[in-house]
Amino acid sequence: MLKKKKTEVCALGRHISLSADKARRIIDQIRGRSYQETLMILELMPYKGCYPIFKLVYSAAANASSNMGSDEANLVISKAEVNEGTAAKKFKPRARGRSYAIKKATCHITIVVKDISSDESKDISFYSLKNPRWKKKTTMVYHDVYNSIVR
Repeated sequence: MLKKKKTEVCALGRHISLSADKARRIIDQIRGRSYQETLMILELMPYKGCYPIFKLVYSAAANASSNMGSDEANLVISKAEVNEGTAAKKFKPRARGRSYAIKKATCHITIVVKDISSDESKDISFYSLKNPRWKKKTTMVYHDVYNSIVR
């Protein structure tokens, strides 16, 4: 019986004090990108939630290098998902001896990195950095708005 080599490693961050919607805004930008490109994006994004996600991506790469012995240049973020966690409940004192409940949202983030050098299928077109998916050559047609007005 042949045993397949495991090519995916994950890192899980639980109870991160960040709302799931704010974390998804960041996660959608890094899904499917290479490890080096992901680190650059997370360092330059102006959001507070980038730092815990940066630490998770770094941890996933460290897990891949220690568990599988893979090189960081061959890693790709294959799966990244955000789930809602439990809300931390606090009470804030208000006027006349009353209290006001505050619910701080938390989330669970899962980052899965894949080593593309040991992948059997080697779908390089998906991970290609030279021809990204978002750069498609299109021609734009601009209509002359000022000359098309009938007077």
